[in-house]
Amino acid sequence: MSRLVSRLPALGGVAVLILLLLPGVGAAQGSIATEVDLIYGRSHGSALVADIAYPRNGQDLPAIIYVHGGRWRGGSKNGGSALQVEQWAGFGYVAMTIDYRLVGGSPAPAPYQDMFTAIRWLHAHAGEYNVDPDRIYLIGNSSGGHLVALAATLGDGPYEKLGGWEDARSDVRAVISVAGAYDLNTLSWGNLWSTVESDLTLASPIRQITSTTKPMLIIHSDDDRSVLVEQAVDMAAALTAAGVRHDFVHYQDRGHMSITDYVITETRAFITELEGGE
Repeated sequence: MSRLVSRLPALGGVAVLILLLLPGVGAAQGSIATEVDLIYGRSHGSALVADIAYPRNGQDLPAIIYVHGGRWRGGSKNGGSALQVEQWAGFGYVAMTIDYRLVGGSPAPAPYQDMFTAIRWLHAHAGEYNVDPDRIYLIGNSSGGHLVALAATLGDGPYEKLGGWEDARSDVRAVISVAGAYDLNTLSWGNLWSTVESDLTLASPIRQITSTTKPMLIIHSDDDRSVLVEQAVDMAAALTAAGVRHDFVHYQDRGHMSITDYVITETRAFITELEGGE
């Protein structure tokens, strides 16, 4: 199943947004636990850290892992554009935001390998945090959107498992890519990942779509100057051709998007629809 949703520009500076009443388990603020700078793995001497928040009382909870942007060279788990873990714990999720090794200090695919370390860590600790291992989602914006989209298409791929938890599961239910990049060969800053064409092809989600690709929500805007909207349009078309379940939310005037209220609403609706259709 595929769905294209076009969002019109704001009217008079006030955005038009339909608020969705979403079913699910919520958590009162006092019943939320938070852990900061939790070490989820170690790779080549680097401690890999995350922030996590979760309902204290819950069973079979969904989980969401946020992967930050920054062209793989910058950004952090708690930057201004990041997912807010306490907010998502209030929605009834185990929410995790991760730091990963940046390509300025560790060559690609280090960010991708670290993201998979976080996924395996969460699977390995699913019982401790009351996570349903079949309800783990990824969300990322910009280069983080690229990483989660690659996880949906390539999976573990040929890359070495590093950081720990090598025997744990590494699958996710679906991904949400916000202003993500899908073809590094044509991306203006794709050479920050690698200058080797074969490396760029391997790391391009649009080149790795198969019948096993995970469901995906693509969110992009026409006026994105960092990642041109054609990347998203082409990715959605390729997913449609392959018969992969996805939604494409196409804005006109949101720029290079981060985890905004619009994105949160679309993400929760996507997950609710996905789980409700099973």
